[in-house]
This record gives sequence, structure tokens and C-alpha cells, in this order.
Amino acid sequence: MASLRRVKVLLVLNLIAVAGFVLFLAKCRPITSKSGDSFHDIHPRAEVANLTAHGISSIQDAVLKRLSLLEDIVYRQLNGLSKSLGLIEGYGGRGKGGLPATLSPEEEEKAKGPHEKYGYNSYLSEKISLDRSIPDYRPTKCKELKYGKDLPQISIIFIFVNEALSVILRSVHSAVNHTPAPLLKEIILVDDNSDEEELKAPLEEYVNKRYPGLVKVVRNQKREGLIRARIEGWKAATGQVTGFFDAHVEFTAGWAEPVLSRIQENRKRVILPSIDNIKQDNFEVQRYENSAHGYSWELWCMYISPPKDWWDAGDPSLPIRTPAMIGCSFVVNRKFFGEIGLLDPGMDVYGGENIELGIKV
Repeated sequence: MASLRRVKVLLVLNLIAVAGFVLFLAKCRPITSKSGDSFHDIHPRAEVANLTAHGISSIQDAVLKRLSLLEDIVYRQLNGLSKSLGLIEGYGGRGKGGLPATLSPEEEEKAKGPHEKYGYNSYLSEKISLDRSIPDYRPTKCKELKYGKDLPQISIIFIFVNEALSVILRSVHSAVNHTPAPLLKEIILVDDNSDEEELKAPLEEYVNKRYPGLVKVVRNQKREGLIRARIEGWKAATGQVTGFFDAHVEFTAGWAEPVLSRIQENRKRVILPSIDNIKQDNFEVQRYENSAHGYSWELWCMYISPPKDWWDAGDPSLPIRTPAMIGCSFVVNRKFFGEIGLLDPGMDVYGGENIELGIKV
């Protein structure tokens, strides 16, 4: 709390200084000008014209320089929050650009236990920045598309139980970094009664200080299971659109606009963002080709080739209609989701929601 107060005091003092500097230049004008040994009055209009021609750019430069300094100060303060957890912020370091991250032989020995516990290399995850850059695999045409400024806001809901703290926070950082601020209503973390100590006070204190007012933590008092945990996240959401994700994801730039645009066009659509793979051993980002979702004869959800009419259109930026869905990442209008009955809270069969929601929609 002390560091946060220091940040606030620094911000206030610096903003006052900047405001005073601008007011001083605007109000305080020299009355006379020296030419040899004599003085003469300056015409106010001439002074204003001179300020307009030569002074505005220097004022802007000074303000931008001061704001840049403020940003550096605030970032150093906030970065200290992650350091206290043994984690890293910034866009460099291991795994940058979605490349494989590695450990030294000594570190490999330390990583064995956590790897078996979580099913992925959580020790290595702690060495990878919470803000690491990842490749943008979108088709070129997707990057050229333009969207309106009146898109609905989204509440991003992450569900977890005993997940590694670094992986959860990388999901949060990634969502904040790659979702336009006007479109991101909130991020809701639903803890399904985890017993890991780092997921209690350390997690809550970090998100409250790092993203005050943006990230909410919902705690289930007993283990409810994936479906009921999602419903609790939906209840806490206030955005017009809700997005449900596992808490071990990373977003790319431009992911939100096409999703929200499709739902804005038709509130009864459920959107499944295209997903790639993050390898569990080295956190390398592995590209997956465009695909639809279908069912095997056992009704397991699986990747299938997009339908023929999609291929015939020859436009990889077009959405793909699909008969099935996977539950780990989907986005839906909040009210419409309620109208169709959400998900069956009694569903306790792994993958059951893939069938239920696909049929309902």
C-alpha cells in the first residue's frame, strides 16, 4: 500500500507541475523587448502568433517528456509487485516471440516436481515474462479489416483451480495488453476453491494493486466443478458480452474486435476464437490451421476441416460455421446465454458442455 500511495503522490505532484508549467507559459507574457539600449512594447497579437508558431510544439514536447518520465516511474513501481512474487514483467526475456524457452541443467532438476504437479513446466513459466510477445498468425486480410467504434464491452472470465500463479497472471496480462481498453469491461477470476496459498492473498493483492477496479476475484467456498464455476463467473459479469476461457491462455492483438463485431451483428451467435497451441514443456506457441469443430462417433469434440463453401470462397478471414464447440474458449452475449439456460449445473461429464451448448445454439 505504501508503494501505491507513493505512486499516487508522484502522479499528483507531477500533474500539478505540468499544469503550472503550461499556465505559466500561457499567462506570463513579457511586456518589453530589448533592442540595443532601448525598449519597446510587444503587441499582444504578435506575441500570441509567436507562441503559436514556436511555443506550442515545445510545450507539447515538454509535456510528453514529463509523461514519459511518469510512465517509467509508475512502471517501476508496478513491476516491483511482480518481483515480490518472483515473477517478471516486460516484453523481453525467455520465450519472447513465442519461441521455445529453456532452462539450465541446474534449473531442469528444480523443474521436475512442479512439472508433474501441474502437467506443464510451471518452474519455467516463472522465468517467462508475464507480458511476453507472441506471434500474430492471423491471415493478412484479417489484419486489414476495420471495425466500428461502438462495439459492445466484454467481461473476460477465467476459471481455475490450483493453477500455477505465473500462468494465471500471464493470462490476465495478455488479456489486458491485447484487448482495447474501451472494449474490456472487466476480468473475472473464478477460483474453484483452490488450496494453493499463492492463489489466495498473493494473487488478490497483486491484481488489486496492478489492475485496480479492472480485475475481480470470485471465490467458491467449496469445489463446484468447471460448469458451476463458469456460471458463478457469468453471475458476476456486468459486460454486455461474456468470454469464458481456461486460465492458461495468451491472446494476440486484434482478437476481440472480430469476435465482438460478429455478436453485435447477431446476438444469438456463440463465437469460438481460433486457437493455437502453447506447448507444455517449453511454452512455444505452435500454429494451428483454420478448422471447424465436429463430433466423433463417441461424441467427442474434435477438429474437422472447414465446410466446402468456406474453402470455395477463398477468403481465410471469413468466419467458419461449425456444428460443435469446445468449452475452453467461447464468447457469447451475456443475456442470450441466460435465455438459453446457461449450462446444465448438474453436468459432471468431461466435455459434456461441448454437446449441450452446441445443440442449444
